[in-house]
Amino acid sequence: MPAGKTLRESYFPAIEKRYGKTMKYWFSIIDKISDEKYPEQIKYLREKFGFSQTHANALIMYKKGSKSAQRFTTVKDYYSSIDPLQVKTIKSILRSLTSKFPDLDLVIAWNYPMLKIENSYVFGVSTAKNHILIAPWDAKTFKKYAKKFVGCKINKKTIGVPNDWVVDKKLLQEMINYSLASTKS
Repeated sequence: MPAGKTLRESYFPAIEKRYGKTMKYWFSIIDKISDEKYPEQIKYLREKFGFSQTHANALIMYKKGSKSAQRFTTVKDYYSSIDPLQVKTIKSILRSLTSKFPDLDLVIAWNYPMLKIENSYVFGVSTAKNHILIAPWDAKTFKKYAKKFVGCKINKKTIGVPNDWVVDKKLLQEMINYSLASTKS
């Protein structure tokens, strides 16, 4: 399924096949727990029926009226949903990369701004309240460069930079250059 364009209904055949009941049955189950909060509904489906997080989410959100997992269709839409300071920093991050690597396409995937070349994702950004997460998509690149982001929070696959991070263009460009070379080899 294409990232960012997933219709929740597209999961229904897999849900019926994997869990052995019709969607009508699963909708009736959701009706019975509709007074519960979302996390409790997810927990119920996972514990009682063995649902995956993805299938439980698709079912519950569809029943709540959300037909698509796609929230943003453009980067501008994404920017309108976050703090202006984060917008400024993310624009600087992305501009530093797209100016050096004009073949990279800026797209929305998984509801976040991503840079890709042809069919390969190279770099992504997302936000939390107190920081911005950046992610080179290549694990080898992440392993090599994460430790160079001194003072930043290094997670399993992302690097947390402050919302007001002074963008290290040289480091970002070096990282993406390495990543692009890795994808070609």
